[in-house]
Amino acid sequence: MTIKEAQDQIDQWIKTVGVRYFSELTNMAILTEEVGEVARIMARKYGDQSSKPSDQKKELADELADVMWVLLTIANQTGIDMTDALSKNFEKKNIRDATRHKENEKLH
Repeated sequence: MTIKEAQDQIDQWIKTVGVRYFSELTNMAILTEEVGEVARIMARKYGDQSSKPSDQKKELADELADVMWVLLTIANQTGIDMTDALSKNFEKKNIRDATRHKENEKLH
């Protein structure tokens, strides 16, 4: 699935099953919640925090997909083509960071 296809499918789902888009501010809050769920898994699986029984059922892939869903939802409702935005972001990084990481002694 392409990013465009994902944006289109999310739009269709929201307009049918979801009835309508939540407000942009509500979706920003939901995005923050979803990122928090990713952080919780990361802290327990890769960090030093121990898991509670309720954490055992959570899957990183599912939580990352939730983050992507809400991110693409916000893009849809604000008129952003994420394929174009990501392409431009790669261009920016390739110019700005062309030698930056290679020259970073901390990475060697």
